Order: sequence, then structure tokens, then C-alpha cells
Amino acid sequence: MRPRSLALASALAVLPLTVVSLGVTAAQAAPSPNAATSRVALPNTVTPAVARSQKQAALPAAQQISVAVSLKLRNTADLDRFLKAVSTRGTAEFGHYLTPAQFNARFGPTQADVNQVRTYLAAQGLTVGSVSANRQVVNAHGTAAQLAKAFGAHESTYVDPLHSRTFFANETAATIPTQLASVVQGITGLTNYTVRTTRIAKPNTVVPHATPSGFGPSQYDGAYDLNKVGTDGTGVKVALWEFDGYTASNLTTYDSQFGLSGPAVSTVSVDGANYNSAPGQGQGEVELDSEIVRGVAPKATQLVYEAPNTDQGELDMAAQIVSDNQVSVVSISWGSCEPDTTAASMTAVNNSFKQAAAQGISIFSASGDDGSRDCTRSTSGANVKAVDFPASSPYNTGVGGTNLSVNGTSYSSESAWSTAGGGVSTQFAKPSWQTGTGVTGTMRTVPDVSSNADPQSGFAIYTQGTSAPGWQVYGGTSAAAPLWSGYAALYNQKAAAAGKANLGEANPKLYSIANSASYNSTFHDVTSGANQDFSTKAGYDQVTGWGTPVADSLANALLNSGGTQTGNTVTVTAPANQNGTVGTAASLQVTGSDSDTTQSLTYSATGLPAGLSISSTGLITGTPTTAASGTVTVTATDGTGATGSASFSWTVAAAPAGCTPAQLLADPGFESGAPGAWSATSGVFDNGTSEPAHSGNWKAYLDGYGSAHTDTLSQTVSIPAGCNASFSFWLHVDTAETGGSANDTLTVAANGTTLKSFSNLDANTGYTQQTVDLSAYAGQTVTLKFTGTEDDSMQTSFVIDDTALNVS
Repeated sequence: MRPRSLALASALAVLPLTVVSLGVTAAQAAPSPNAATSRVALPNTVTPAVARSQKQAALPAAQQISVAVSLKLRNTADLDRFLKAVSTRGTAEFGHYLTPAQFNARFGPTQADVNQVRTYLAAQGLTVGSVSANRQVVNAHGTAAQLAKAFGAHESTYVDPLHSRTFFANETAATIPTQLASVVQGITGLTNYTVRTTRIAKPNTVVPHATPSGFGPSQYDGAYDLNKVGTDGTGVKVALWEFDGYTASNLTTYDSQFGLSGPAVSTVSVDGANYNSAPGQGQGEVELDSEIVRGVAPKATQLVYEAPNTDQGELDMAAQIVSDNQVSVVSISWGSCEPDTTAASMTAVNNSFKQAAAQGISIFSASGDDGSRDCTRSTSGANVKAVDFPASSPYNTGVGGTNLSVNGTSYSSESAWSTAGGGVSTQFAKPSWQTGTGVTGTMRTVPDVSSNADPQSGFAIYTQGTSAPGWQVYGGTSAAAPLWSGYAALYNQKAAAAGKANLGEANPKLYSIANSASYNSTFHDVTSGANQDFSTKAGYDQVTGWGTPVADSLANALLNSGGTQTGNTVTVTAPANQNGTVGTAASLQVTGSDSDTTQSLTYSATGLPAGLSISSTGLITGTPTTAASGTVTVTATDGTGATGSASFSWTVAAAPAGCTPAQLLADPGFESGAPGAWSATSGVFDNGTSEPAHSGNWKAYLDGYGSAHTDTLSQTVSIPAGCNASFSFWLHVDTAETGGSANDTLTVAANGTTLKSFSNLDANTGYTQQTVDLSAYAGQTVTLKFTGTEDDSMQTSFVIDDTALNVS
């Protein structure tokens, strides 16, 4: 994919690409998949570059390759219905977005689907790696020979004559066993032909300037009335979608120059990528994105997601952003032309974009810098009409480009940028909301909106130059996409203050407004200029979309049609995936919250292992009776009927032979009311109400005096040989200490060896369950001891309840 930023205000020379030798020295001699096993082909898993490249030789059989297996979504008809309803005014679901857990429970692949794929991959000799949190991506790696066995994908090296570069790829479609066909969406990573490269020469070919030229924030904020929205992005998080890194000092220099302040930009690594120590040729792209968002919404928090520049990296980044669910806006300035991109890869990434829409996340993507011939600088060439992905995704707002003229800090006029991306998708059908465009046909058109992008009316950006950082002038639709992303941050802050939902999937709302009587007051309709194949016209066109924002008027129109959050929002906190053993007691407290704090929640669950049950308060208890693995979904319901859900896996293993499952501690909940089996200092056994028990009436209460004090609690028990052993307890820490020092401590020890330690810094509002593996003590007598030590300042209370030492 290519960043859309680097259209510079001066002519730049294109840097040649060199051939990379893969050192093909040994022929691949991989077995074909078992012919006796019924298999199906996965369509669109061959990179289009193969058809235009020269085959060289088989890839060495031992060559290591990393792949990502994408899994299909479930209940897709209901998902499509929900996505339409959640963005359509007047429906019951309008503006009521899902959490990741709710999306996974209703539409995501199941844990059983993941397990089926993992089992197959491992059986073919592949090493199975990470699984995305939304269960849509299973990563694995192995040799070319093992991939051939798994997917019938015989890998060869090719030379792309247009770019004089060598790559590897599969020549025919990948295949999978028939029994996986209902689960597997596609395979990504069978080729290392990447089209995510910069479109033109890099910014370090231009000598930077000591002072800024080009548009600064006051000019573009004033021209588009962004400064009249009345917000600054406070409380809103924006993700920047990147395949390179940045230098933090360049960003702070930009802020200082224009008097901006806001939260520091932070990096989120995807698949281990973190380019910031040595940014590459895409550094200017990352810094452009960040600086434009800062200029529009200075107080918004920016999370820079950095991924490897591969199909797999892109897929994993999309899955991680929606699973993290930290942001309400995503800005994308990298893309690839559709004909040069594997359709299976686009479909897999688009599934995460669907999840983003369901969760209320807006995505703005640059439409490209090669006009209606987006493949001009790639394999398919300039003769092909093409649009850019991911701007072509129906769940992205594609942002085109203009040339903006200003009068001081006020809007003067605008025309189309002659190389702004636009046209008709060959991958995605026209969505139901894309009306009023005057474009016939059944496929999606791009762009949807636009803003300034012509480098002749470019932006002042502080970034790395030939040998040092300095001021440069950048254009490109990758300047337009972050401008709209910053606008969405302004809107989301304004909507929250008005009790409205996030903007979410923007296009259905934008098209509704554009097709209404308020169009001319909410958009600057750009009616002059053209790209290679399309001209501007009144209303929508395939160069500038509906036009550029009149930000304050558009925000007001959106607020009038925005989803009001009239219903309660219930959120269940997803527990970690659970493991247990047949015959070993289990206890897990599930918690949730309600937007209406006066409501109480009632819990239920599906998929619990046999022998377990859940109370109305969310406590799962019992003793598993059957070895199995499955997905548990816990739902919380409040008094108004509002619900929230969370899902997690629970695996129960068979009990080891020769060990009788049992719980060994005497008086595990302290309900005897006095030391007996336990040895304890005075006052530790407690039934007072100042610190309530986790269950029952009694608990162990260590310290809490606010003076120098030490309390102890211990019990000695014998662990049978040949058993697995697990010690657990529920702990609540309450403190009056302030500051960041661990003044008061609690240690948990076995035969004098510290197993866990806690302090006043671990204070929480309720109990948390702690677990320690004691299997190493099998066949021994062990003394378990809690020691609470308090200094002579403020109090810290360590409250312990519902202990257990389970063997199995």
C-alpha cells in the first residue's frame, strides 16, 4: 500500500527500486495435499502480479513463510441488517453500538472455529502463533514445503519487469479440506509482493526550510469552519493507521510553532513492529497524519498503530484496532489499487471494518493520488481505471482532493485536484446508502467527500529532510483523510456533550444530509476541475465526492440526525480465558457496569462446562465433571431490559490418573469465626461490616490500623504425590495511602518462599481472585502463610476470603 501524503510542492525524482535476490538455490519438493481428502479452492488467493511477472524457479523447500488464516463471520445476514439499522435514523438500534465482546458473541468466529483451524494447521507441521482477539485471524508459520502440504500452494519466485523486483507467490489458488470451507475466509501471506510503497519520491529528497510555508492550522481550520464547531477533541481517541514510524520531537516542534497542546502521541505495536527508533521513507506520511489531526483537534489523543508493511500486517492491524476498541476514529493514508490487491485480503480486512461500523468507529481513508488510474505506478499500469483500497470499502469514508484558495483565514474558492483518486470499485457493491450520486451501475463509487490535497495549496509540515528535520509543504489525499478524521473527533466530543452517539460509520449520515435541503449549507460543492476520466459537477462527482465540509453547519445537521443514547448501556468485563480440571472446584466472579448507576444487574450464562453454574450476581462456581473446551457467554441484564455480554473460552482437562480430586484447606472461608485450622494474629478473623466478606459473614482482615503493625495468617497442609495443586484466594486491598510508594505490603509464601506480593498500590474497589500453582509441592507438607506489614502512616487493609487448595 502507498501513503497518500507525499505529493510535494516541488518536482521530485522517483527513486528506482532494486531487485532483491532471494537466493534461490534449492528446488521446492513439497508433497501435494492428500488426494484422498476432499478439498475446495479458496478464490482470489493469487496475487494479480503473478499474471504480469516472469516465473523464475521454485522457492527453496526450507524457506520460512508466515501466513494469516482469516475466518468467516457468522450470522452475516443479521449483521448486515444490524449495520443498516445502527446507522439509520428511526430504528430502535440507531446509535446503539456494540462492544467487541458483543460483536464476537453475535457475529465473530467461535472458539470452536478457531480450534478447528489451529488443529489443522498444527497437523500439517505449521507452528501456530497468535490469534486475534476478535478470533478473525489465526497466524502461523512454516516452510514452503509445509505450506504446500497445508494449502496446495507451491511457491515460486517471480520477477516483476515493470518494477525490476523479485518476489515469491503461489501460482494457483490455495485449497483447504472441505470441512474447513464453512470456517475459513482466505489465506494471506502466500506472497511477499507488497504494493504498500510510497507513490512518489520521498520527502528527504527536498531540502527542508527553516520556517513554515503552506497552510497552517489557522488557515485550514478557518477555511472549513473547523474552528466554529466549538470543541477541541478532548476525550476522543484517534487511531493513525501506519506502516512506518515518526520522531516525537518533530511533532512537538509542529505543536510549538502553532501554539498547540494536547496529549502526547503514543505508539501501539502490531506484530512487533515499531519503527520509531529508525523511521523509514514513510516517516513524512506518519508525521503529516499526526500533525494535521493535531491542527484540527489538538486535544484528541492519538494512537499510532504501526504494523509490518505486508498483507498479514494490514490484516492484523485492522483486527487489533477493533478488538482494542480504544478509538472512535481511524485515519488511513496508505492504500493500494484494487486490481493489484488480492481480493481475499481485501475481504478479510473489510470484515474488521464491518466490526468497526458495528462498534461506532468512523474510518476516513485517502482515495489516492493517481486520479481515476490508481494503478499508474504499480503492476496493472496507467491504462486501467481503478480505485484505491481501503477507501473503496463501503465501511470507509473515501476522501478525495481539492485545491483550496483562502482569503486570510477564510474560505475563498476550491477546484478539484487533477490527480485526486476517484472512480468505480470492482470489488465492492454499491451500498444502499449511496444514493443521489447520478452514477449508474451496481458497484460502489469513490470518493465520498474531499478536502484540500493539491501540493500547490499544500500544508506546512515539520518532518525529516535530506539530512535534518525541517519545514516542508505536503499535499496528497493523505492530508485530506486526517483532516476529516480530526473533524470526526471534534464532532464526537460535541455529540457526547449533547447525549448523542458517536458519528460511527459516517457515510450513511453524510449521504442523507447531502441528499437533503441542507446540502448547500453543510458542504462546499466543488464544481470545477477533473481527473483523467471524471469531471466535477453540481452535487456528487467521482473526483471530490459531495465536496468539502462547512464544519459547524455539518456538525449541527449531524447532531439533529444523530442517535440519541436514550437506552441504558450495559457492559460486561470479559474475563481471561479459563482453564480447569475435572474434579477441581472452580470459582470466577464476572463483573459489569451500567450507564445508569442506579440499576442493578442480573447475570446469566450459556456454554458453561458441565458441573458449573452462575449466580444472579455473576459468580460462577461448581466442580467440572467432563473434559471439554468451549465458549462461555455471560449476559448481564438491568431493570430496563438493557443487556450486555462478554465471551471467553473455558477448557476443562481430564484429571491426572492416580490423584483423587479434592479441596484440602480446612475452614477455607473462615466461617468458623476463630482460628483453629488456621494460625492467625489477634483480630485477623473478622465479621465486621467496615470491610465486607466476599461471601458469607467472616473473612481474614490483616492490618488496617494506620500504625506500624504486622499480621499473619497460615495453615499447614499435605499435598498428595502425583497431583496437580492450585492455591487460590479472593483479595481486597483498601488504603488511605497516597502517592506512588509501596508503603504497606502483603506477601503470600509457601514454606518460606514468596509466591506473590501485594501493596497499597494494588488497592481496588472489590475482590479479585488470585491463583498460584503449587504442583511443585506434590508429595510434601507445605505451610501457606500470609504476612501483612503496615508502616506508621496511613492505613492499608488486606482482606482475604474464600481460599482453596484444589488438587487433581
